[in-house]
Amino acid sequence: MAVNDCCRRFDERYNENPRRIVPLSVTIYVQKALPMTTRRKFLHTAASALAAGPFLASVSRADAPSIPIIDTHQHMWDLKRTPLAWVKSSKKLNKNFLTLEYREATKGLGVVKAVYMEVAVPKAYRNVEADWVVDLCRRNDNLTVAGVIAGSPGDEAFEDYITPYAKSGVIRGVREILHADTAKAGLWRSKVFIRGIRLLGKLGMSFDLCQQNAWLPEAIRLVDACPQTRFILDHCGNPVIKWSAEERRPWRENIAVLAKRGNVICKISGIVSQVTPGWKPKCLAPYINHCMDSFGPDRAIFAGDWPVCLRGASYRAWVEALRAVVDRRSESERRKLFHDNAAAFYKI
Repeated sequence: MAVNDCCRRFDERYNENPRRIVPLSVTIYVQKALPMTTRRKFLHTAASALAAGPFLASVSRADAPSIPIIDTHQHMWDLKRTPLAWVKSSKKLNKNFLTLEYREATKGLGVVKAVYMEVAVPKAYRNVEADWVVDLCRRNDNLTVAGVIAGSPGDEAFEDYITPYAKSGVIRGVREILHADTAKAGLWRSKVFIRGIRLLGKLGMSFDLCQQNAWLPEAIRLVDACPQTRFILDHCGNPVIKWSAEERRPWRENIAVLAKRGNVICKISGIVSQVTPGWKPKCLAPYINHCMDSFGPDRAIFAGDWPVCLRGASYRAWVEALRAVVDRRSESERRKLFHDNAAAFYKI
């Protein structure tokens, strides 16, 4: 059919019902976004393209990315369900953050799935949080498809606690934030703790390493003691982004050593919460690039750390900053960072 004939028939059919000849998603978007004359011209052009050759089944929003995102570090909380003492000192964080807020924060960025990350609830509320996450992941009304829950591998009752969740089909791992006080107490090297971490490996679950950067050597020791367990280093190992090049040296060395362990992957996340007004992506680049270069293209994954990231920047600002830093890397590496590595690691 000639292009002119196609356009004439388009005009006739458009006057009858525009949705019959243009995909519904396109029609809705165009009707909302464009005035009548402009949207008619847009749809007329689409008809011309249809006559000339294959036409896309749908048209993405202008701000939609070409690479989809799996967010591997999604926090949410309802303060009436699970009280959180650590958010009380922050006006930005001392309120509820749930699925509606998450959808708004990630709107237009191409986030297609998310992995929930525990939020340091009091021990008495861990089952409440974990049961809620299991239910959330099993529903189809939100982006959350898997979860990492809180747990204490050093507790004698850890096996009884974690085994039912390992069988849930949606809980992929455990995190216990390990600060210097617990490390000094010898927890990381205790037989009970190491046995609990090894149990996670037997159950097919992972353990998130989240500690102060000075304790990266202890993390390396723990990984070496549990070679059959998969580990995730949270937040690039928690460096301080205001460090000088010399101050970064111990962190760089420890990251390079840890990255040699093939059962560890690295979350590119967290550091944006430290930025101050006027910041630029280049202030994060030394940390992002070192982690990605050390762990390689197959063991680095994106993580949003929302809403904790709001301490420094919005979710959108963080995603756009990371895209800017990795822009010169190959499309294959960027796709692995934002999507493919997470899909493989978390089996989602």
